[in-house]
Amino acid sequence: MAISDTLSKSTPSQGDQGRHKGITLAVIAATQLMVVLDATIVNIALPQIRDALHFSTTNLSWVINAYTLTFGGLLLLGGRAGDILGRRRVFIAGTLLFGLASLLGGFAQDGGMLLAARALQGIGGAICSPTAFALIATNFEEGPERNRAFGVFSAVAGSGAAIGLLAGGLLTEYLDWRWVFFVNVPIAVLIAFAAPRYIAESERQEGRFDLPGALTSTLGLIGLVYGFIRAASDGWTDTVTLGSFAAGVLLLFAFVVIERRTAQPITPLHLFLDRNRTGGLVMMLCLAAAMFGIFFYITLFVQGPLGYSPLRAGVAFLPISASIIVAAQVASALQAKYGPKPFMVTGAVLVTAGLSWLTRMNADSGYVDSILGPTVMFGFGMGLIFVPVMLLAVAGVSTRDTGAASGLLNSMQQIGGSLGLSILTTVFARSFDDKKAELMAATPKNVVPTKEQLAEAGNQMLAYGISHAFIVGAALAGVALLSAVFVIKAKASDLPSDAAGVVLH
Repeated sequence: MAISDTLSKSTPSQGDQGRHKGITLAVIAATQLMVVLDATIVNIALPQIRDALHFSTTNLSWVINAYTLTFGGLLLLGGRAGDILGRRRVFIAGTLLFGLASLLGGFAQDGGMLLAARALQGIGGAICSPTAFALIATNFEEGPERNRAFGVFSAVAGSGAAIGLLAGGLLTEYLDWRWVFFVNVPIAVLIAFAAPRYIAESERQEGRFDLPGALTSTLGLIGLVYGFIRAASDGWTDTVTLGSFAAGVLLLFAFVVIERRTAQPITPLHLFLDRNRTGGLVMMLCLAAAMFGIFFYITLFVQGPLGYSPLRAGVAFLPISASIIVAAQVASALQAKYGPKPFMVTGAVLVTAGLSWLTRMNADSGYVDSILGPTVMFGFGMGLIFVPVMLLAVAGVSTRDTGAASGLLNSMQQIGGSLGLSILTTVFARSFDDKKAELMAATPKNVVPTKEQLAEAGNQMLAYGISHAFIVGAALAGVALLSAVFVIKAKASDLPSDAAGVVLH
């Protein structure tokens, strides 16, 4: 069947929908799982990708950023496209694009091809992910049926990180790093085949695409991220570094001007007028930065100095996922009684403490004594924060703006991760070079280091750079803590009664 036929196939009958609701939900949830686990499944393969395609540790961060920048920057546009063009049609197109990009990434022969594929994956994810969520409203009746569907969808989204860690470890260790991309291809094809048979199309809505807003915001963020990473290798006074920062700032300024003047903005700026919502968005921006840093740098450390296999590295991250899930359940159950602020403040304290603990890492650090404790503390803190931040994102928002408010929170998570990882990478690179210069100065010029001594020196430089990067992570968590204490004023009565409308990616 041609793609055009797939996209235009008639809506399934109501009888078919009633008999196959389980399949309908499985198809929608499978897409969300594919998109969510992509971040962590690739994280575990980073050391192998670095060696195979000759990335430097600094440039390796682009493997993550190329995906998250396009995903976060175009997420709201993807949701708008589904409303205007038809959600099922856009859902299928985004899924197929994601699968094609995954195929290209698996066959990548150099860093440039892989980064282009990752950016294309982000575009595909930004198209299919918001429409997947919206299709639940299209295909399930309001009430218990829709609530159960949202529950399953949320559980899949929440478990995606843990599944990605294990899948990435298994695929990388027993097959090859390329399979963390290839595995998406058959899934995408099956989803595209099943969608027109089991998913009903939505009615198209009138509207306009805010392409100028989407492009200026995404390109502006890319300029800032490139500036930070360029500064890590070429310094802050480098002409290209300064030019990148200038371009990024100008584009983001243009984005604000465009959003103020357009009739249908991709980001309604009035959403920032509520102090609780803005405080929550600031917290998500800062904490996502720290979270991306932990997954990126701890992956390099456990597969470097600790010598873990990819599978063992994936298992080593499971306590973080488990602590996030447990804490989120606690926060969800007690939210109505105590309100959001106690959980946001406590969570921010735990995150800050966990990141501060990680700044003590060195080349001799072990997993149990130096990584397990602070990462579990970090995960529990994040779990306490996720639920209230999600609720505050949509509290007091009109029905017309609920999708934009939810999408804005998800965009903040991806954008914060990209910007934060680039800032941490800049600090890492500078600290790495400082330690390298120190070790070289301490080595007599007429002495040729052995292979073991070189390996030990490499571990020391890596650990020194990581520990200093986490100082910045702790500082960002401190900003989130200040926001929780001084900006957030919400009480339990301010929360929406139904939290089913928000899912973090």
